[in-house]
Amino acid sequence: MTDATTQAILDATRQSVLDFGVRRTTLTDIARRAGVSRMTVYRRYPDVDAVLLDLMTREFGATLEATAAAAQEAEDDGRARIVRQVAAGVRELREHPLLRKVVEAEPELLLPYVLGRLGASQRIALELLAAAVADGQRDGSVRAGDPQAIARTVLLVAQSFLFAEPETGLQDELVRVVDAALVPG
Repeated sequence: MTDATTQAILDATRQSVLDFGVRRTTLTDIARRAGVSRMTVYRRYPDVDAVLLDLMTREFGATLEATAAAAQEAEDDGRARIVRQVAAGVRELREHPLLRKVVEAEPELLLPYVLGRLGASQRIALELLAAAVADGQRDGSVRAGDPQAIARTVLLVAQSFLFAEPETGLQDELVRVVDAALVPG
């Protein structure tokens, strides 16, 4: 659990990024908005990028956990829950103000995570998906295979839809593609 000061720093960072963008956010501004000294911020984070990474993990991780929890409440089979989880996760993240700001103003910040390196938020997504895949395999609604590999495949598909220009019908196609990738057979 993160302490109240760190939460205040992350909240201040969020607001600064939404107001000014990543490049114009400074540790001085973050400290001022959080009501703490710059040294307090520096004791926790070496630079703005480190704060931003922690913020994105908090924000996107919470979104992913919430959509997974909501999907698991349904009385459907495992595959239907995974499809619902992925579709909701993509929709919620696409609409998330922080991700929208980064994508609109500074999309290059996301390139390392799209092109190969797994970030903390992606690891959260993989953990949630792998558990859901294993559940679906147990009830027979998800094809056999390594749950981690299947989860990684679904994550890659979801990311491509997340960063695609939203178009009419695209969400329906995401549902079809994810469902088809999981069908036993």
